[in-house]
Amino acid sequence: MKALLVVDYSYDFIAPDGRLTCGEPGQAIEDSLNDLILKFNERGDLIVFVMDYHEENDPHHPESRLFPPHNIVGSKGRELYGKIKDTYESIKDQKCVYWLDKVRYSSFYGTPLDALLRSHGVDTVVITGVCTDICVLHTAVDAYNLSYKIEIPKSCVGSFNEEAHEVTLNHFKNSLGAEITE
Repeated sequence: MKALLVVDYSYDFIAPDGRLTCGEPGQAIEDSLNDLILKFNERGDLIVFVMDYHEENDPHHPESRLFPPHNIVGSKGRELYGKIKDTYESIKDQKCVYWLDKVRYSSFYGTPLDALLRSHGVDTVVITGVCTDICVLHTAVDAYNLSYKIEIPKSCVGSFNEEAHEVTLNHFKNSLGAEITE
């Protein structure tokens, strides 16, 4: 069984004025990602929205040294962006839709994601969202290490660094055995 992971499609990561935006590359995947969410929902397949979770002025979080504050709890920046927000609002009460907060790049680190997937008999994760070369990558590596099959829909991942995006897509395929779909 497959599960769809929607990683970090937040206002801060996608909106033109987001605090750590990947901008146009993230906006460009919105329609494809929304269509995929609707497809999974129609079939009643598991959909997990995984969202970066940060406290304001947290000096102990390792990302505080690398990036400006983003996805702060209680802020607009942490909300889903655009059509994805609207779609989530319309399906969030269904039994196959989940929301998980994450505190590191990987959607598995410190979350119940692995247990949730296994309880639903999932053996394949379809990983979408941003950024391809950061949170999507770390999620895929952990999925690989946990023996999940991995699919990456190329039209549903994006990054602010196009070169790193392309290198990471090759890494998914060649080092993690992921299937890259169009």
